[in-house]
Amino acid sequence: MDELIGRLATNASIDGAVAEKTVGIILGFLRNEGPSDSVQALIDQIPGAEAAIEASRSGGGLSRLMGGGLMAVGTRLMGLGLAMSDIQTIARELFRFGRDKIGADQMGKIIAGTPGLSQFA
Repeated sequence: MDELIGRLATNASIDGAVAEKTVGIILGFLRNEGPSDSVQALIDQIPGAEAAIEASRSGGGLSRLMGGGLMAVGTRLMGLGLAMSDIQTIARELFRFGRDKIGADQMGKIIAGTPGLSQFA
């Protein structure tokens, strides 16, 4: 997790704490919306990912009111102070990291199998 957070903080020019929250939100979204086997393979390759996902769920009632899907993720990420360009940079970096960890084929399955995600690839 530290490696991923460091890459996000550096390449997207964001704070480490924001990067960690962002990873939890995005991985939680992928777990809910993406192809479960491929997403779990990615999560298993990121030490601390489960804790980050759990921490991101502590949004309480507001998160539930926003619904699900990519729009809700975008809203949550913008709530952390990220602009759309930041989110795109973060997504691309996360996909690069995923390709390094689980391979391009598995990462491609996640991107193709998650509604709306291909626009960030």
